[in-house]
Parts: sequence; C-alpha cells; structure tokens
Amino acid sequence: MQIGWCTLNCRFNQEEGVGDTPDSYAYDGNRVRKWNVTTTNYGKSWAAGDIVSCLIDLDEGTITFCLNGQSLGTAFTNIKMGPGVAYFPAISLSFKESVAFNFGSRPLRYPSLLLTFIPSNPPSADLTKAHKLLGYIKNVLSTSIDTQDRLKDSCSVSGVLRCVDVCLRQCKVYLVEDVLMNFLLGILEGGGSVDEHPLIQQLLDLFWLLMEDYEVNECLKQLMMSLLRAYRFSPIIPDLGFQIHYLRLTTAILHHEKSRKYLLNNSFTFDVLRSVVFFYIKTPLRVKEAGLEELIPTTWWPTHFDKEGKDERDPKDESADERLRRRAYERGCQRLKKRIEVVEELQVQILRLLLNNKDKTTGEASRYIFLNKFRKFLQENASNRGHPTALCPPEYMVCFLHRLITAVRSCWDEGNRKSPGSVNSEEAYVPPQLFYNGKVDYFDLQRLGGLLSHLKKTLKDDLASKANIIIDPAEIQATSMDDLDEDEESGAAQRPFGAAAMGGALARPSWLSSPTLGRANRFLSTAAVSLMTPRRPLTQPEKVKIRTLTVEQRTEEDIEGSHGNDGLLLGRPLEEPDQPIADKSLLEIIDGIVMMYNLSVHQQLGKMVVVSDDVHEYAVALKDTEEKIARCPARRADILEELQKSQKVFAEKLNHLSRRLAWINATIYSKEKMLDVYWLLCVCIRTIEHADNTGSLFAFAPEFYLNVAMNAYSALKNYFSPANSMEELPEIKISSDF
Repeated sequence: MQIGWCTLNCRFNQEEGVGDTPDSYAYDGNRVRKWNVTTTNYGKSWAAGDIVSCLIDLDEGTITFCLNGQSLGTAFTNIKMGPGVAYFPAISLSFKESVAFNFGSRPLRYPSLLLTFIPSNPPSADLTKAHKLLGYIKNVLSTSIDTQDRLKDSCSVSGVLRCVDVCLRQCKVYLVEDVLMNFLLGILEGGGSVDEHPLIQQLLDLFWLLMEDYEVNECLKQLMMSLLRAYRFSPIIPDLGFQIHYLRLTTAILHHEKSRKYLLNNSFTFDVLRSVVFFYIKTPLRVKEAGLEELIPTTWWPTHFDKEGKDERDPKDESADERLRRRAYERGCQRLKKRIEVVEELQVQILRLLLNNKDKTTGEASRYIFLNKFRKFLQENASNRGHPTALCPPEYMVCFLHRLITAVRSCWDEGNRKSPGSVNSEEAYVPPQLFYNGKVDYFDLQRLGGLLSHLKKTLKDDLASKANIIIDPAEIQATSMDDLDEDEESGAAQRPFGAAAMGGALARPSWLSSPTLGRANRFLSTAAVSLMTPRRPLTQPEKVKIRTLTVEQRTEEDIEGSHGNDGLLLGRPLEEPDQPIADKSLLEIIDGIVMMYNLSVHQQLGKMVVVSDDVHEYAVALKDTEEKIARCPARRADILEELQKSQKVFAEKLNHLSRRLAWINATIYSKEKMLDVYWLLCVCIRTIEHADNTGSLFAFAPEFYLNVAMNAYSALKNYFSPANSMEELPEIKISSDF
C-alpha cells in the first residue's frame, strides 16, 4: 500500500502507483519507505488499524506524514507548485488491502498536531450549539434525579426536552462523533459499573420520547458506527484504556432495551467487519508502540536444551539469575493478562445483554433477534469460502468464539439454577433432533450420510418410526432430476441399508467409508456397528409433518415451542432421555459455536503456534552462537566480531518475540481459553454419542461435528502446550463405547 498525493497529470497502471510517477508522492509503511519515482527509507512500520495523516503545505511546498498522531518528519520538499497544478489525495492498493478515508466529514482523530492544516471547514456554529445544549441537559438531569430516578421539576423537563429536540433533529455524523459520543464518554469517566449511570438511560429515553423514530434510528446508527471506528482504530496502550472506554459506553447504550432492539434489528450485529470488531483485541505488532516494554520490562526464554533441541524445564538447571529473570517475566505476563481480562469481561457483558430473553415487553426478545442474525452470519461465512474478502477475519472469529462460549455458559447455568434436574453447562450437548427436524438451517453443509436431500428420501420411514415425524412430501418431490440421477449412479454406495454380512460379522456400510469422512473412520467405528443394530420402533399414535425452515421463516415459537410443541426439540427419539436440557435457543447458539470453530478458528489457532516455534529456534541459535563465542580463538577477532553481531541480533529478536508470545499466551493460549476448547470438544463428543444412539438417524449429523472433535483434540494436544498441559484437564464423561 502506498498513500499520499498526486496531480491530474499522473498516469497509473497495474505496475506503477502513487509515488512511482513524477508529481506523485507516497509513504509505504510496510516497507518503511517514501516514494517519488525513486525511493529511500522513511518513517515507521504501520499495522492494521493504524491512522496515517497525510499533510501537504502548498505555501512551503512540503509533504509530511504522521502515524497515530506522531509526526514522521518532512518527507518531501520543493514539490511542484504554480498555476495549473492541483494535488489530490491518492492511494495504491494490492489485493485484499483496504483503507478508510476521512476528508473532514468526521472529526480528525489527532487534531492537535494539525493546527496549521485545514482539511475542511467544520460545522463550528452547530458544534458550539450542540456542546452548550448537551451541557445544559447534563446539568438539569444531574440535579433533578432523586433516589427513584424521577425528574422533580416539570419546567426543567420541558426545557430539557426542547433542548434535545433542537440539538438532535439536525443530527449529523460530525456532531454525533465529536459532540454526542464524547459527551456520553464524559459521563462514564467517573468509573463504576456501566449500569450505575441512569443519566445515559434517561437521555436515551428522552431521544425516543421527543424525536421521530427515524431520527433516533439515524442518531443511534451513527453513534454506534463512531464507537466501532474509535474502538477499531484506537492505539494499544499499556492499560488498554481506550478500548475499555469505548466498550463501557457500548455496554451502557445496550442496557437501554429499546435502543438495543433497534441496533440488533438493524446495523449492529454481525456485519462482517463491523460489530464483531467489538469482541476482538488488536494484537500488537510493534512492541514499543504497544507498550509491552512497560508491562513486561524483563524478557525470558528457555536456555537449556536436550540433544534433540527440545526445551528442558528442570528448575535445577537454572542459575539464580535465570530464575530471577523467569519469575520477573512471569509477573509481567500476569500483569498483561489482568489488563486483557478487563476488556474480555466487558465484551462478555455486551454478549450477555444481546442474549437477554426476558425483554419481551417491546416485541421479540433480544436473544431471538441475536440468534437469527448469528445464523445469517454463519451462513455468509460458510457459503463464501472462495471469497476471503467477504469473510469475517479469523483473528476476530477466535476472540468472538471465546467470549460467546463464556456468555452462553453463564446464561445456561443461570437458567439451570431455576430448573432443578436439568443438564448443567459442564454436560452440555446438542440433541440429535436439531439435525433432522428442519428447525435449524445447515446451509447445505455435508451430513455424515451424504446430502440432506438423499437422506430425506432414504430415511423417511426411519424418521416416521423412530422420531415420529413425517417429511413434507413437497420437499421430497422438489428433488431435482440431477439428484435422482446421482443417486442411481452411486447406487448402494449412498444407501445405509446396503451392508451385507460377511464371515459372520457385520460389514461397515460403504457410505461410512466415503472420501468426505476420511480420517473420521476410526472415530466412527462404534457408530457404524450401532447403525446396523436393530432398534425397537416407536409406538406413538400421532405423527407430525415437518418442513425445513429458513432463518427468515422462523418465529420464537419455532425455537422454544409452546402448547405441546417441542420447538427445536421436536421429534425426540425414544432413545433420547426426556430430561430438561436448557433454553432451546442456547442449544442452537452452541451448535453455531461448533460451526464457527470449524469455519476458521482451528486454522487460526494453528497459525499462532509459529511464534512459539520462532522463540525456540532463535533461543537454540543464540545458545549455539554463545557456545561458539566461548570457543573462538583470541587471534580470530574478525570471527568473534561477526559472532557477537549475530548474538546481538538473536537477543533483540528474542526480546521482541518473548513479549509477543506473552500477548498470544494471554489472549489465545491461556488456561481459560484451553478450557473453552476442551468444553467444545466435550460438547461434540456427547453430541455424537447421543446421535449414535438414534441408530440410522445418526446419518443426519453434520460432518463438522466430527471435524471439530478431532481438531479440538489436536489443538489441546499440540497448540496449548507446554504452558498448559493436556494432562491437567478433567476426564470427559461419556459412555463406555466411546
């Protein structure tokens, strides 16, 4: 990416961009260079989420760049000026790169450094009026709230309402970001819990009372977009103060029921690059700017290795100095972890508000709106595998998955306390009915028995006898001729009833050996046998006709059920225990969490291991270099000098990587994150066990449950060690067959 200025005379193509032609000037923070036909070193390295200010002085003929508010110095002087010469902002991008511009329609993030540069004329009169009116509102409300949070002075109320009406009827993006957002942030500056600030709740009440709905909607939309931009582009500082500040205001706004419902129904939830950002903690790519040197002043890495180059962690091999360094490093890691936990707790609070299923006074409960948006989010990411730019970034998905697990388990156990005898979250699983009763859309994802259309035809009798449900005949008739031809060609390979007895033993059904299952065959050995075991038929007198529902077609009754309707649990097989589990909506969210892990989370967990591997490789190289220095003859000063240079490079790299690894261990490979993955593994295994008990209906189980079970086990074994050992995990409680 090259960003800067150019004139109308510049001509660009696939090979030449901004800075590669005369009269165009650019800064490249990836290669840390400046460009104007030729190139030289300039500036600092940038990272995703950084803010670059591009300044041109047409009096002095200079161009300067700033990175996150810090000037990088004058980049170019004596630029071409005069009649007929006009400069325009310009940027050259490579594939998958993106940038957000601000030409003055929103407040500049770092205005104090740009006082002599004017991007555009800000709405000064509107800003002054808005600041004054909101100041009056705050004063009146602060002095008029009694212990019961009611306004005492009706005259003050009338004045407040008029002020709000005048100020926000002409709401603009600039006013929202520069005045309203900062005004609300100022209310929260005193600290304390976000639900201890009735002033924000009363302000939102007044907005909805006085203004037209479309005006409040636009105001809330702009306010949330401003918060998202502020959170996404805020620099990382040692105490993560900026992130905490913006998350606290987001939480306070979402405490307001009507505002929360609007944001859920419209612009807030699960835009690919928007709201999921709130659950991400930006990884520091540059140590000094991220403040990690302040939090972790002392670095440490392994220094003892066996003959195979593996780390030996026997404390007796440590010297006193090494022990002190290691302990100081561990204390720094703990400080970092505590700061991160504050942010994570706020993110979980946001999700708990979105999972509220008690707020039905103003329409559909938040949880059901959230659930439908969540399934659409999963569908977009499951169906766009070939279009990376349309997917949620995997690093966002990892953070979101962990926060969602924490929030769902909290809601699950909260409901469990009110329903004695129900399953607690430690023993959670997804009942097999969800895989075949049509209430949950799996977006044509592969099932263990093949395509869903094939299973509906071949197992319709089993569904009637075992689950007491009938597939809508219209769905079976809608199968295309292509599907029918495919069935004829594949023959018995797709039919689970085509197994034959050979040598007195049951042969494995050939559909269980299909290439789509691959490495899952061994894991499925007991399931294959159970599929061939005859089950006693159900004798329930009345059968229910079902059809597959899309996300848009479902209602709360389809999910939770009512008046004898089991909702998501419709079609419970006789083998499935009749025991309260949890709110049915939570079961579907857990199902979505499993799908999320399969989509990109496991792959991202594997990518992060490379930092630990790099630390090990550089530590081995440093130790080897130090041993060579010790053996180097005194007469070979030239060799000694080169070895000492290598030693310095390796040590500097290890200082950087050890702090980076501390961040990764706190955000991705911590003990708490390991327990999340372990819990997910247990959910998958129990789900497979319950599905296996249904006999031939096991074929409806989505294939991704097996993938996640195997991948989660692999992650626990290979990614989280040696900091967290798999041996410390509790035993999974499942049947003896598994």
